Amino acid sequence: MLLDVVIICLGFVGLTWGADKFVFGASAIAKNLGVSPLMIGLTIVAFGTSAPEIFSSAVAALNDQAALAIGNAIGSNIFNMGMALAIAIIIKPLTPPASMIRNELPALLIVSCVTGLLFIDLYLGLFDSTVLIVMTVLLGWALLRKKADEDCKISTDIEEDEIPEAPVLRAAAYLAFGLLLLILSAEALVNAASAIAETLGVSSGIVGLTIVAVGTSLPELATTVACALRGHHDLAIGNIVGSNILNILVVLPFPGLLDPGLFESSLLNRDYVTMLIMTLFLAVICFRAIKSQKQIGRLSGIVLLLMYVVWFAVLYIQL
Repeated sequence: MLLDVVIICLGFVGLTWGADKFVFGASAIAKNLGVSPLMIGLTIVAFGTSAPEIFSSAVAALNDQAALAIGNAIGSNIFNMGMALAIAIIIKPLTPPASMIRNELPALLIVSCVTGLLFIDLYLGLFDSTVLIVMTVLLGWALLRKKADEDCKISTDIEEDEIPEAPVLRAAAYLAFGLLLLILSAEALVNAASAIAETLGVSSGIVGLTIVAVGTSLPELATTVACALRGHHDLAIGNIVGSNILNILVVLPFPGLLDPGLFESSLLNRDYVTMLIMTLFLAVICFRAIKSQKQIGRLSGIVLLLMYVVWFAVLYIQL
């Protein structure tokens, strides 16, 4: 079991490093091809922040571990709000951007509610994945069109001078290396996590909700806290909201497509419900802060953190 823990830690490092190299190579290639910074931010950088969750869930589904993949998606969203954003708010109260009421928050609420409807039958299959994929396409198209018309920045946008420059061959090498490292790290992580679940006698869903979800969400924690400390409030909140949308729309289709079937009722009754409650609370505190032109205070961060602690305690008690 100690070896499996070491492999998991190395897997997390590999996923994070692989995502970084993948984004570097893809961004450099896109810049060489004349792609705008806005488009690079909306696509490549946005994908890179969720790459650990995406690849680990895809490999889990391929290995007939759909529960681990589902747990990873839901657990990552819970961690993002209950730990990453909560800690950032407690460290420094945040001011959400006004545009979030019109764009990102409604999208997150719609995506979360539709996911609940798909989960009601405790089955994730081809139809459910198709619905999520269609929503991904429609949401991406609407967001790209809106932001192009407004010619403004969003949470994943980056400045021209922040986009890496590299010759095409070097950028392609980084892209290939990053992709290979993502795949190998995800494979090692899933195999080690499954072995730990078997050793402890718990379901792979529990491991996905905890160990895998926390590990793959550590980049979001680091990014959100760093943005809060630097005063980039819109980036701190936008990073969490955008990541949670991608975790649902991009990560969840994999188990439905690659390993369709029934999943544990606790993933719906306990974990999805917790995610939905925290999402609604996040929407309320952002809406109130924007309307009153005030910051999201430390008390709200403490409440989010307590929600996470209570959920984790219930999870532990029910093992």
